[in-house]
Amino acid sequence: MSSEVTKSSSRLWRATGRTLTGLNPALESVLAGVVGLLAGALLMWIWGYDPWKAYMAMFRGAYGDSYGLASSAARGAPLILTALTFSICVRAGMFNIGAEGQLYMGAIAAVTIGYFTLPSGLHIIVGIIFAMIAGAAWSLVPAILKLTRGVHEVISTIMFNWIARFLAFYMVAFILVDPVRGEKTISIPMNARFPILVRGTDLSYSLFAAVLFAIVIYFVLWHTIMGYEVRASGLNPKAARYGGIKGKRTMLMSFILGGLAAGLAGATVVMGNPPTYAVISGLPQLMNVGFDGMAVAMVGRNHPIGIIVAALFFGGLTAGGRVMQFYGSNPVPLEMVRIVMGAIVLAMSIPELFRIFPAIKKQGTELCGLLRRLTRRVSNEEGSA
Repeated sequence: MSSEVTKSSSRLWRATGRTLTGLNPALESVLAGVVGLLAGALLMWIWGYDPWKAYMAMFRGAYGDSYGLASSAARGAPLILTALTFSICVRAGMFNIGAEGQLYMGAIAAVTIGYFTLPSGLHIIVGIIFAMIAGAAWSLVPAILKLTRGVHEVISTIMFNWIARFLAFYMVAFILVDPVRGEKTISIPMNARFPILVRGTDLSYSLFAAVLFAIVIYFVLWHTIMGYEVRASGLNPKAARYGGIKGKRTMLMSFILGGLAAGLAGATVVMGNPPTYAVISGLPQLMNVGFDGMAVAMVGRNHPIGIIVAALFFGGLTAGGRVMQFYGSNPVPLEMVRIVMGAIVLAMSIPELFRIFPAIKKQGTELCGLLRRLTRRVSNEEGSA
């Protein structure tokens, strides 16, 4: 039994280092990015747009000057954190789709500090702590449902995303509403905002908070016993249990760490992005940040350091994509910009998707089995009625 477990574990360890092309993961990501750019260029050429001018406009808008660099970094900061939410659970062998809802709760919690009067340095710290606790608390229910009732985390986290969205709608409209401007919540106080890093832009010191948290997660996952247990459980749950690792504890810690990251992401948006420093009705500045983080995690190979680079690149695509719509005599429309961005991100995600395909297949099989059991139970109940 021991030799079988050892062989199975060693095969999985070798699989984690395997890449789609056999190249170094960093080089493979660069190659995938080039393929994505070529695919996007082909699509633009087919529809009559000049891909060279379009890409020049995109990269000029994203990285051509200090304003473009600042805009790219500002849009990438919260994506670092929501990508970590997804990647931590992937390392533990789960798929946490709940970053979106946890982000909403973190943002709402951060807004509530507007009702407190605290010293300047303490105010911003309290806001960050509130947001992170709210994100972690929102992740606890799906975690407990999985650990105690076997509820699949994909289903529970998606459902909690919708609950969080409509709860946030309610809080914005009725509880935290600004008495002067009814389309938003009260604003974050001046002494509780992240200071602007580059004057005249929307880049704040929230970028440092996101990068620091990613470095902390890297240290936890690769240089602590708890991180080793999380990664071992994701690689081979049976071998991990045989080695004395408690799977339920590692699952719970993965959800909590992911919730802390998503809650902090919500704080970076409302406490660090001018000009409103509030949650706007309809959640436009929050919506899809959690889901975009999943793509960033794939591009960054579910590694904290890779995620930092991928988030800044993804932020550059977003910032530069706006310039493509207005540049030159034949600007690229918004719909085509999104198609091109999707092609680039998809191409860069394929190597990581290939690497974790066995885990995706396993989770899909479990999910399909759960849905079949639920369907049969509902049919039997209807038949008996």
